[in-house]
Amino acid sequence: MPSVFCVVDDKHIPLYRVMWIADVPHFCGHSDCMHEGDYEVRLEQDESVWASREERDNMLSAIDAWQGGANFEEEWD
Repeated sequence: MPSVFCVVDDKHIPLYRVMWIADVPHFCGHSDCMHEGDYEVRLEQDESVWASREERDNMLSAIDAWQGGANFEEEWD
């Protein structure tokens, strides 16, 4: 049974709190930005955590497994 948590930046994030996950790394161009190259994982209530590519991929896999590996293409055919 898959876990309802995924670790991002030393935090155990409940999968049901995830609203969306960035597909491209953050780039704002500010010299003092601490999240350049990280992926934003947006949580409910306008909170975010910043993930490495590996953490982002693990989060996507965890959500897919948690949802039972839903294949939307098959469902719409």
